[in-house]
Amino acid sequence: MVTVTSTAKKVLLLLGTVTLLTTASFSSYAADKVYRLKLAETWGPNFPIFGDATKNMAAMAEKMSNGRLQIRIDSSNKHKAPFGVFDMVKAGQYDMGHSASYYWKGKVPNTLYFTTMPFGMVASEQYAWFYHGGGMALMEEVYSPHNLLSFPGGNTGVQMGGWFQKEINSVDDLNGLKMRIPGFAGEVLAKLGASPTNIAPGELYTALERRTIDALEWVGPGLDLRMGFHKVAPLYYTGWHEPATELQFLFNKRSWDRLPEDLQEILRVAMRTASYDMYIQNAHASAEAWETMLNEYPDIQVKQFPESVLTAMKTANDALLAEHAANDAQAKKILDSQAEYLKKARRWTTISDKAYLNSQQTAE
Repeated sequence: MVTVTSTAKKVLLLLGTVTLLTTASFSSYAADKVYRLKLAETWGPNFPIFGDATKNMAAMAEKMSNGRLQIRIDSSNKHKAPFGVFDMVKAGQYDMGHSASYYWKGKVPNTLYFTTMPFGMVASEQYAWFYHGGGMALMEEVYSPHNLLSFPGGNTGVQMGGWFQKEINSVDDLNGLKMRIPGFAGEVLAKLGASPTNIAPGELYTALERRTIDALEWVGPGLDLRMGFHKVAPLYYTGWHEPATELQFLFNKRSWDRLPEDLQEILRVAMRTASYDMYIQNAHASAEAWETMLNEYPDIQVKQFPESVLTAMKTANDALLAEHAANDAQAKKILDSQAEYLKKARRWTTISDKAYLNSQQTAE
């Protein structure tokens, strides 16, 4: 039997008190630790809507974390590499990025499917695919080998088909056409004889004005009107190529793994909320800008591509999809998932949204 003296009891009690104080102090320190992250965006400073998404996300994350998350945003004028976001985040130069997945198709071809696809899903269908149809898991499969995580970063909805200086009456008019158009749609037009290119947002107007390009697509009225494209290309075509353009928040995986679980969850919520906010903000801005276009700029001519051109685009698109799927097992997996989900979701979109719009038009 061991007898504990009164002195020993005092020592043990003191040690226990010190241990409790040390544990409590450490826990308090961990809870108060500030994590400072750097984000690089493709857009210029104070760029509307797209740039608002990053600012809203950062503000929400800071508030929900009680100041433990501080995110510094560097626009393209600061880091000088609007299309270098992928590389900078991958290398750890930045913890986060905000851009568009299809910009990286030259580096990692299968990234392009996570922005939007011609003749593909609209925004509600695509968001459902991401969060409930397996899209997030497929995106992680593509990005994780590059030390990256990708999250939806804001949707534009259906984009307009672009600003043209000459009317498109037949497929022959696409031959040799120099157009700023990224992603899979650029491949479709190239197959039909056009010369697609990608240009940084800040250089678009100058390229169109100086006839470096013959046409460009950007987003829709909410952003296009501010850019002034109507001053140098009055023909405004309706969309076919980007029915649900989803931007992305990129995250360096090591930076992500260093964060406590509660802060990771706060970021998930902040990014998801900022993405939806961008979607409705763009819808509002486009509705207002469209009204302005109709009333104040009567010289803008709204056009639809002829049926023969749309048919040729769809044929080229289907052929390219088949080619990509045949040459890459991962691409096939993604494209099959999107096609299967679109088939299922479109049945509901047709009998709900489309039927409602048709009935409203009939009633008028």
